[in-house]
This record gives sequence, structure tokens and C-alpha cells, in this order.
Amino acid sequence: MKDGIVYLVGAGPGDPKLITVYGLECIQKADVIAYDRLVNPKLLEFAKKDAELVYCGKLPGKHHLIQDEIHSLLVEKAQEGKIVTRLKGGDPFVFGRGAEEAEILKNHGIAYEIVPGITAGIAAPAYAGIPVTHRDFATSFALVTGHGREEKGQDFLNWPALATGIDTVAFYMSVGNIAYISKKLIENGRKATTPVAVIEWGTTDQQRTITGQLDEIASIIEREGYHNPSMIVVGEVVNVREKIQWFEEQGMAFT
Repeated sequence: MKDGIVYLVGAGPGDPKLITVYGLECIQKADVIAYDRLVNPKLLEFAKKDAELVYCGKLPGKHHLIQDEIHSLLVEKAQEGKIVTRLKGGDPFVFGRGAEEAEILKNHGIAYEIVPGITAGIAAPAYAGIPVTHRDFATSFALVTGHGREEKGQDFLNWPALATGIDTVAFYMSVGNIAYISKKLIENGRKATTPVAVIEWGTTDQQRTITGQLDEIASIIEREGYHNPSMIVVGEVVNVREKIQWFEEQGMAFT
């Protein structure tokens, strides 16, 4: 039997309309779809009626399937000759472990393709009316994990560079560590008054956004009860939101 193929597909940041054309094609032709927690379930409605849907969702400390089991699933289904779509929130190569999965497939001689997706670090701010670059405020932009590997914590980050060398910094899944992040940025030269935005469930009908200063954002998050999935954006571009917060003003309507 000829091996199948695995498509490592970025499903986008939440709004189902933001998936790429090719990503949607991969859903439509898949025999097996292995999907993550943050994939909008509306995308699964485009699957074939007889497609096998496998939930691979992860919460901190609680994984429905551990990563090694996901690797085994992809290999096993592809070796059965099936078309497999590994559907990942955002982009598979932006904190999505897509490279690890691609390497496993390569090692087993299985054909695969990488299908990029729109990452939340750009899309969530855009839906909140925040451009990550702006010729008046920001000519550099960084995507940063807000919860590094446990054995390294946050200390592996280059805090001096993030604090003073990058205009806009977008932190993924960082609500639980925001007090530490704020402290390290300020200690390394970022102004305590730097504007910060927190965007919860960005690009979805659950989106809500709060703003504040770097030295106060942790207490604001606690007071307002914000949780992950959230993007935290640090930089002067946050102030642009006052003029162009288009999505929330439109009532976040979905069709």
C-alpha cells in the first residue's frame, strides 16, 4: 500500500473566514483531520462526511493527546494510505510545534506539506485596531512565547533586546506570567508607562480588549478576569486603537 500524505495546516486565529484557500482545500479532501483546541469548530463542517475527526486539544497540564501520541497518529494514518490534515490554530510554525511534526514525518519517509496560516500575533491586534507596525511608532516587531519550556522558565528570553531593541512585542499565552513579563521589561529599560493591550479570544465573537500601562496591566488583567487564549501587545502602536477599533465597533458580527 502506498503511504498517504500529511498536510500541516494553519487554521488561522479564530475567525473561520481567515483560513487560507489552500488550508480549506486540505480540510475538504482529508480522510483524517487531527485538530487542536483553538481551531474554530466551524471549519470542521467542511470535512467530508466520512472523514475521521481526532481531537488533539491541549490545556496547561492537561493534554487530550500528548505530543508523542500525535506523532504516532500522523504516522499511522499516513502509512494506511490516508490523506491526513493536521489542523493547528494560527500558523503551524509559530509556537505550533509544526517543525517537530514535520521532522517525524520526514524520518518515517512520509510525504508532507506545510500550509501557513495567519498567526494570532498579527490578527488579534488587527481585529482590535492595533497595527503591529506603523511608520510613526514601530518599525520592528517580535513574536514571543509567554510561557517558555518549564525547565527554562522565562529566563531564556533576551530581555534587554525585547525591552529596548524591539518597538512592538506580542506575547502569546502570557496572561499567567504578565506580572513577571512586565517586571523584566521595566527592569531592562522599557518605560513603565508603555501602552499595553490584552486581547482575549481575538478575531472571534468572544473578543474583548483592555488597555493600560506596562506597570499596571497585571492588576488590570486580574481585576477584569482575562484569561488565555489572549494576546498581549506591548508598544506605542497600542494607542492607535483609539482611532480604528473597527471590529468591536461593528458588533463582531459573523456570517
